[in-house]
Amino acid sequence: MTDVLVLNFTYEALNITSFQRAVKLIFLGKAEVLHGRESMLCSPTFEMRLPSVIRMLYYIRRPMQKVALTKKNILLRDDYTCQYCNLKGERLMTVDHVIPRSKGGPSTWENLVCACMRCNNRKNNRTPEHCNMHLKRKPKAPKYIPWIRVKRNTLPDEWYKFLFLYNVSIEDRIES
Repeated sequence: MTDVLVLNFTYEALNITSFQRAVKLIFLGKAEVLHGRESMLCSPTFEMRLPSVIRMLYYIRRPMQKVALTKKNILLRDDYTCQYCNLKGERLMTVDHVIPRSKGGPSTWENLVCACMRCNNRKNNRTPEHCNMHLKRKPKAPKYIPWIRVKRNTLPDEWYKFLFLYNVSIEDRIES
């Protein structure tokens, strides 16, 4: 794995970059190595361990990122759990309009929920009250999204102590 975790001056995660870009940032004096790998980068005049985590030597300001309204983000917000029957599973889930579009329901964070196919078909083109179905949790727009996306269970061990901020539950991401 040749990816390098890039931290801001304040030790918050900025992004993941290639080791080539990380080495350039180090040689330009813009970053420092916090953790190196076992592998070595060798040239006739220089030798160093391949970086795994680097920290910028100046603060990089990032604007607040708005969470895109997509099917995948709705499913992630609801943790792939049906909001009507609490069934959990990635493949079986669909996105349901609480107030159907045919009845004027908008496609917004507050009107879209994760639902299993059985509940979505049972609800059909009705509101939850008309078909005697109740939402487990009122849908809200998430206020938090990490800048970097890391595949589950593929992190190098040395990254965990810098990515503790991203170990936040679904509820915390919505309410904070």
